[in-house]
Amino acid sequence: MDAFERRSVVALASVYLFRMLGLFLIMPVISLSAVDLNGSSAALIGTAIGIYGLTQALFQIPMGMLSDKVGRKRIIVIGLILFALGSVICANADDIINLIIGRAVQGAGAIASTLMALLSDVTREQNRTKAMATVGISIGVSFMLSLVLGPWLYSLVGLSGLFYLSFISSLIGICLIVWMVPSVKQHTFRRDTTPSLSALRSVLQNEHLRSLNISVLLLHASLTALFVCIPSLLVNQFDFAIVNHSWLYLFVMGLAFVGMIPLVIIAEAKGKMKQVMTSVMLLLSVSTVFMGVVQSLWLFAVLLWAYFVAFNTLEATLPSVVSKLAPVGYRGTAMGAFSTHQFFGAFIGGVGGGWLLQNTSIETLFITVGGVIYLGLAFFTSTCTTSVNQLGF
Repeated sequence: MDAFERRSVVALASVYLFRMLGLFLIMPVISLSAVDLNGSSAALIGTAIGIYGLTQALFQIPMGMLSDKVGRKRIIVIGLILFALGSVICANADDIINLIIGRAVQGAGAIASTLMALLSDVTREQNRTKAMATVGISIGVSFMLSLVLGPWLYSLVGLSGLFYLSFISSLIGICLIVWMVPSVKQHTFRRDTTPSLSALRSVLQNEHLRSLNISVLLLHASLTALFVCIPSLLVNQFDFAIVNHSWLYLFVMGLAFVGMIPLVIIAEAKGKMKQVMTSVMLLLSVSTVFMGVVQSLWLFAVLLWAYFVAFNTLEATLPSVVSKLAPVGYRGTAMGAFSTHQFFGAFIGGVGGGWLLQNTSIETLFITVGGVIYLGLAFFTSTCTTSVNQLGF
């Protein structure tokens, strides 16, 4: 990459990092802190956790296509302003409904597809894969940092302070876009990064892509459903103070990252994609079920580690398979549909997890989530493994 491209990629990756960090900081603490809001219930807290996914899913592709007409940077700035507005609403919410509204406004600033399109505008084709990998790393880092920093920052500034930090992160993102990313006068439609409405039906009707979309939907549904109850489980069942949760997540996520690396290498470089993906889906299901019944904090931590080894492996490999299975010229649309399912899964998981926690029990929530993941594994095995094999994996 030349200096122009490096500067652009670093700036856009940083925007991703600050944007996702601001969105996920509350994930490990909101189920505990939101109980003090007026009108709160487990179902409504779950909705507050996952509602951002619904608005992200609804606006992701439309905003990406709108950026072709009005400009990438303008759409990104508008999206970051919406995120900032939603953060302020959340920071000042004194009841659960206002918190839900604020989270929905945060999600309405759906800029992921527009950022990818801008990334393609400012990089040459031979450097685009490397640029996208850099952005992908920044997203993973932001999620890990959110789990580690969230409980610690919450102990210092509270839930309202976390949302004000999200507000600040959106302002930093705006500054990066305005001053660090070069303006591109002519936006080129590229099917590898830009979604197309005319191609959407073809992508959605593709059986193999549909299987992968459902897989990522269930993956992120499981994540948000589990975090409806994991923080309170650690405090109430294991008597583990929230100020110490950061250390647990640091230990778990650090080792999970180490555990993920050899699996990704085996999948990509050793031609074992099908075996790795089916194995980690099974691991995801089994670890989730047993997390709901163990009585030891250390056993719970080991199972949480196994869950995140599987989660991180799928998070790294699923997009790769989607990009390879996408019809020629439709990669941007396929990835847009994939991201939409990912965000919609977060919404389903938050709402469904909250409902299960309110109407059943923590054990039932874990067992149900694990069972649904297993059904997703069966569906994936029956519909997509043949196409994965055909790719030479």
